[in-house]
Amino acid sequence: MTARKPEGNKVRYAVVGAGWISQAAFMPGVEASGNSEMTAIVTADQKKAEALGKRYKIERTYHYDAFRAAIDSKGFDAIYLATPNFRHREFAVPALEAGIHVLLEKPMECSETDCRAIEAAAKASGAKLMIAYRLHFEPATLEAIRIEQSGQLGRVWLFNSVFAQPVARSNHRASHGFWAGPVPDMGTYPINAVRNLFRAEPTEVMAHGVRHAHLGYNFDDTVSVTLRFPGDRLAQFTVSYGLNPINEYTVVGDKGDLRVKPGFGFPDGLAHQLTLGASTTSRQFKSLDQFAAETRYFSDCILHDKDPEPDAEEGRLDVRVIAAIEQALLTGKPQALAPYHRAKHPSFDQAIEIAATTPPPMVNASEPQKG
Repeated sequence: MTARKPEGNKVRYAVVGAGWISQAAFMPGVEASGNSEMTAIVTADQKKAEALGKRYKIERTYHYDAFRAAIDSKGFDAIYLATPNFRHREFAVPALEAGIHVLLEKPMECSETDCRAIEAAAKASGAKLMIAYRLHFEPATLEAIRIEQSGQLGRVWLFNSVFAQPVARSNHRASHGFWAGPVPDMGTYPINAVRNLFRAEPTEVMAHGVRHAHLGYNFDDTVSVTLRFPGDRLAQFTVSYGLNPINEYTVVGDKGDLRVKPGFGFPDGLAHQLTLGASTTSRQFKSLDQFAAETRYFSDCILHDKDPEPDAEEGRLDVRVIAAIEQALLTGKPQALAPYHRAKHPSFDQAIEIAATTPPPMVNASEPQKG
């Protein structure tokens, strides 16, 4: 099977998984991308299928159980896959094997084995596979990397981050164990940020977690992680499902520091506070449609046969760290990671600015804090 080639100047997408992230962010951004359109929805919720199909004038709707029929329909060139993490391989592999391109939400899957299976399916058919690292196209994030790489901060050997949000017990994230918990769900952001800021892979992982009885989760709801990198560099971050919403990170060198707050969110613009010696400057970045930007980038890769930068290797390397964190929590011991070099990193010319829009009303979906 060879990769599907769009017939026109737009890539046709099926949205697989019509939950909050799809409805609030991806689906509204498709039209704004300029080179993409939605032609199918795959969901287990018939009400969602009908209401969203009417809203976006999509005639093709399928139940998860009919995914093979959806593939065989040839009604789309690519899928945006936003099911729960543990169901990524289930849909990504048959799509890729059929030559359908896949924009896959992070984390890539729940094990390196599953990541490699997805990667192998893409290589076999030649279909494009991109992990949905929307911040790889966001100007504030790329500027943070540029500042760190420029030497302005001096010798940088510390990264620190806090990412927290309250998550309702009724949300699916609350009932599927570690791989739906705060480390894979939110920890992916600081992990990916520091890997690209340092342009290196961690060599050791340590983690401590706590479970607060009043929250009622069967996994650690708050986790603090320390990563050791080559060159005696350290990264520390804490993620939580039970604290006041916050998302920020700081990278510190011996001549200055850069604080990015907010650092990971959408649709509000990210913000920099740069301190060099005794001088501090602040910069507020525009509110942008990060999902429209990543979709435009991926569709451009499909239309012009280019390899996406946030590829399967990028996703697998984050999952490698997450798996080590899980083992550190289980054993109470540091976990060594084999040395690894990744040649690809986000480039500064990947920045895409598309104005943010107001999310539409949800259909049987809500943000994590509300269920």
